[in-house]
Amino acid sequence: MSEHPQPSARAQELVRDAYDIHVHIAPDVMKRRITDLELAEKYEQNGLAGFVLKSHYASTAERAEVVRAVHPSIDTLGAITLNGSVGGMNPIAVEIAGRGGAQFVWLPTVDSDNQKSCLAEEPEGATKPMWAQLQQDLLDAGMASPSIDVLDADGEVNEQTRQVLSVIAKYDMTLATGHLHGDESHKVVAVAREAGVRRIVITHPEFTSQRIPVEQQRSLVPFGALLERCLTTPLTGKVAWETWFANIRGAGPENSVISTDLGQPFNPPVEDGLAITADLLLENGFTEDEVRLMIVHNSRWLAGAEPLEGAPEHHFGKESGA
Repeated sequence: MSEHPQPSARAQELVRDAYDIHVHIAPDVMKRRITDLELAEKYEQNGLAGFVLKSHYASTAERAEVVRAVHPSIDTLGAITLNGSVGGMNPIAVEIAGRGGAQFVWLPTVDSDNQKSCLAEEPEGATKPMWAQLQQDLLDAGMASPSIDVLDADGEVNEQTRQVLSVIAKYDMTLATGHLHGDESHKVVAVAREAGVRRIVITHPEFTSQRIPVEQQRSLVPFGALLERCLTTPLTGKVAWETWFANIRGAGPENSVISTDLGQPFNPPVEDGLAITADLLLENGFTEDEVRLMIVHNSRWLAGAEPLEGAPEHHFGKESGA
C-alpha cells in the first residue's frame, strides 16, 4: 500500500479539466518523480487538462511543445523563471520564451534578493527544498548568482523589470511573482497591471521566505492577482495546515488558485496531487463549488484556457485599466 494518501473518486471527478500550474518534473537538473511524457499520459487517464512545466534554471517552452506533439490532448505549457541561469531580469530571454509559446514567467525564485537575504528558519521537521543543495553546490564552486533585484535603489520597480512586464503583456503570458517579498510583489503587480498584464499569480505566499500576512494577501487582489496555494507548502511542513486553510478563507476562495508544486521523489504522485488537495479542502469545510473554483476554473484562467460552462466571470479577465 502506498504511504501517500489516495484521492477519492469524488475528488478526482471534482478536479476534472483542471490545470496544475506548478510542477517540477523530469528532465531536470534534480532528480524528479516522473517525466513530462509520463505525466501527460497519467493526465489523459485522469481527465485533467494540462500542466505548466516549471524549472528554476531553464526555459521549458520547447520541451512543452514536444510533449504536446506526443500527447496533443494534454495542454502542456512552457515557462521561464528569471534566475541567474537565464540572465536574471532579462527581457530578451522572456521575448524568446514568448515567441516559443511559453505561458508562464516566474520572477526570480532561488536567486531573488528576498530568497538570498531570507533569515527565516524552516519550522522544525520541515523538508528543505531540493534546490537548496544545488544552490550550495554552485556557491562552493564559486559560481553563485548575485541577488536579482526587481526594485531600484529608490525602492521603485527597476527598468529591467518594467521591460520584462512589457514583454509578458505583449504575449499575454502569465506573471508569477516567484520568491519576492510581499512588499516587492505589491509594487510589481501594480506596474504589471499598468503595463497591460492580465494574468497574475502570487507564488505560494505561505512559503518560508515569503510568509505574506493574509491582510497583505488581500491587498493584492484588487490588482487582479490570484493567490497560489501549493500543496507542498504545508505538506512538507513549511506552514501549518491550519494557517494555510485560514489564509484561503481570509483572502477568499474566489481569489485563490490551487497548485501542487509536486515532482520531488519523496512526495505523492504528481497526477494525484490536485485530487488529494481537493479531499483535504472538503474535509476542512470548503464546498464542492469552492474547490472546483480554486482548482479548475481559476487554474484554467491562468493557463490561458477556454473557460468551462459555469465558470464565473473574472473581473480581472477584462482589459487592464480599470
